[in-house]
Amino acid sequence: MEGRHLLMARIIYGGGLRLMECIRLRIQDVDFGQNLIFVRGGKGGKDRTTILAQNIRAELQVHVDAAKSLHLQDLEEGFGEVLMPEALSRKYGNACRETGWQWVFPSKQRSKDPRSERIMRHHVLESGLQKAVKRASQVAGIDKKIGCHTLRHSFATHMLENGVNIRILQELLGHADVKTTEIYTHVMARDIRGLQSPLDCL
Repeated sequence: MEGRHLLMARIIYGGGLRLMECIRLRIQDVDFGQNLIFVRGGKGGKDRTTILAQNIRAELQVHVDAAKSLHLQDLEEGFGEVLMPEALSRKYGNACRETGWQWVFPSKQRSKDPRSERIMRHHVLESGLQKAVKRASQVAGIDKKIGCHTLRHSFATHMLENGVNIRILQELLGHADVKTTEIYTHVMARDIRGLQSPLDCL
């Protein structure tokens, strides 16, 4: 993988995001100062905070700066509105033009919003990343079924293997019930090479 799709895949694996949580990231949701990503309106409409991987900070900053420049260009051309959560659009009328509310991964083309009939710049479609992940797994010769959610599963498994407390992992993943998080304890790689067979103890 390369370019934008690689960056998106690294964000998903690096912070345990769901596909649409990554697609719907807004510029203000990325906190470079604290190395955090704020997930707004995740599954069940819940907000949460997860980690921003150190080794994608510089690349993501360049990408966000490009998204900001694209927004400024849209404003200069008389556009620059973005789709807002309904309650917020009523409360803050001009927020739809503010830089912080713009998508981290904006679409290359502006399009008409079917609800408001206004020309806006939407976020990229999820199908692009889904196809890129599938293609990459084929090129890598992986015969298992691989998708974007596999990256989230891998984040969870590897965090547990690195000794992260299961309650903290539950918060990072946004699971309502810790039992959902405990599923990952069954797929952790356990090194059994150092174990002794009871037969050898006789």
